[in-house]
Amino acid sequence: MAIYTSLPAELQEVDVIIAGGGSAGCIIAARLSDADPGLSILVVEGGASNQNIPSLSHPALFLSNLGPNSNYNICYKAKASADLADRELEVLAGGVLGGGSSINLMVYSRPQRSDFDAWSIPGWSADEMLMYMNKLETYHGSHSIGSHGQNGPMQVSRGRFGSRRFQDDFLTAVDATGWHEVHDLQTMDATIGAQAAMRWVDLEGRRQDTAHQYLFPRLNDGRHSNLHVLLQSRVRRVLFDAKRAVGIEYQPSQTQTLSSLKARKMVIISCGALGSPLVLERSGIGNPDILRSAGVPIVADVPGVGSHYQDHQVMCYAYKSCLKPEETMDAIWSGRLDTEGLIHHNERILSWNAVDAYCKLRPSDADITSLGPAFQNEWVKEYQGREDRPLMLITPACGFYGDRASVPKGQYYCIAPFSTYPVSRGEIHITGPGLEDVPDFSTGFLSDPENVDLKQHIWAYKIQRRIARRMEIFRGEVAHMHPEFSPGSQAACIDGPAVGSAYEISYSHEDDEVIAQWVRKNLSSTWHSQGTCRMSLVREQGGVVDADLNVYGIERLKVADLSILPGNVGCNTNSVAMAIGEKAADIIILELDLET
Repeated sequence: MAIYTSLPAELQEVDVIIAGGGSAGCIIAARLSDADPGLSILVVEGGASNQNIPSLSHPALFLSNLGPNSNYNICYKAKASADLADRELEVLAGGVLGGGSSINLMVYSRPQRSDFDAWSIPGWSADEMLMYMNKLETYHGSHSIGSHGQNGPMQVSRGRFGSRRFQDDFLTAVDATGWHEVHDLQTMDATIGAQAAMRWVDLEGRRQDTAHQYLFPRLNDGRHSNLHVLLQSRVRRVLFDAKRAVGIEYQPSQTQTLSSLKARKMVIISCGALGSPLVLERSGIGNPDILRSAGVPIVADVPGVGSHYQDHQVMCYAYKSCLKPEETMDAIWSGRLDTEGLIHHNERILSWNAVDAYCKLRPSDADITSLGPAFQNEWVKEYQGREDRPLMLITPACGFYGDRASVPKGQYYCIAPFSTYPVSRGEIHITGPGLEDVPDFSTGFLSDPENVDLKQHIWAYKIQRRIARRMEIFRGEVAHMHPEFSPGSQAACIDGPAVGSAYEISYSHEDDEVIAQWVRKNLSSTWHSQGTCRMSLVREQGGVVDADLNVYGIERLKVADLSILPGNVGCNTNSVAMAIGEKAADIIILELDLET
């Protein structure tokens, strides 16, 4: 297997270097290696291998990889913001081979048709991108012909385990709240409602990541001697001959010494929406004022680099339940069950990510009016005429996501709403030329002056709570995971089943202010970072790459990951990252005139 932590002498020069072995990078490497056995390809990944690591491959153990102290992610710390009650926010990204696909929640979710079509970029329409999303997957659910893939490397199924009681209860409660169950929300043409969830999990219950499904089969089959992977090596910058990319400079984790590699044909940056702009800026590509301030010589004036940062902004609310111990993930996440024993016996519950249902929701006309003129203006601009666009995605989970020491032993469930098209924007930039220089990072969360994003979360809090209280398993709110309403408020938390008028809560203006402050104190990232190397037909409008992913002003350099998104998408973003990988591979194969 051609996986290294130190490269042999004969691999100091290759045809194509891919900086970043994440969701997109692994796919690009695999497809290029198929296209031409004579093309030498090297993936340079900052993290370690994810191959057959139980905490990564078993879906039930995903929480262990999402903390800031995990060995498998990169934690970017955003500076404190008054909009977030003076908090510093931590935003994670994949820090292991396979990137986000190796550590994410594995929720199978796709964008809406209007997401791609709104970009108005040739080659990136909804129909063209659906082709790539179908190409990468094998879908094990019932579906309409053409809506899902049947022969791709990434398996989509329900796995070997689920909490059917929770799923049915949630879907029934959503229906009673006003949104109906939709058989399949992920066709890109389905609109609004709830569905039983599918997962990036195979029929045996194993996580599907792009390293295991794309890279490792080729590295092991004896037919892809042109494919190589260098691990635990961080890319510092791209090297140039005038305005042409000719290689990279990188630093192996076991040393402080910088090394260089040459690329005869192309360099592709695929370090994610937080990593890719930093590589470009350290290479001298970006806003000249920022580069000069960081002490980096200017190679190309591309002012959009690192700007227009977006994410999906998420809240999480917890509830008590009457579910049985075997119907939630609480026993595993609390340590009451022996994980090693579960793995040894290959227990079915290990194939579960705790998510059995999923919602894409829009407000009613009355709700839109109640949210005020600024929200109404945004609604007309971004949602009216795009009936497929959800305002919020809501994901329920069978288990308690928070600090286990803060709740008694028991069975819980959480409901997490996140905003799909936030108004606010952030940015990330280098502060110096080295890998050790801490980036200047601002999420921009809740920074829009009209508080449109905040109002979305006030609406979402009320809706998810209305759903939760209608569930038969509901036994009260976990009070410290909800806004601190005054004891006399009708919105105050209850303990025990909801009956009668408890289903509907009348919120006062004071209650809305309490919710708003709670959101500011607790809003977090879904780790769906995007948009910092935007694709645009015009550099002067914030474009960093063109429709063929070429970096403006530079030859033989492309960016291919979620950083290129011109606009947000109404879904968990891994499906989009992988489709970008497939699309990028086709672009490069055509450009290099490779055999297929």
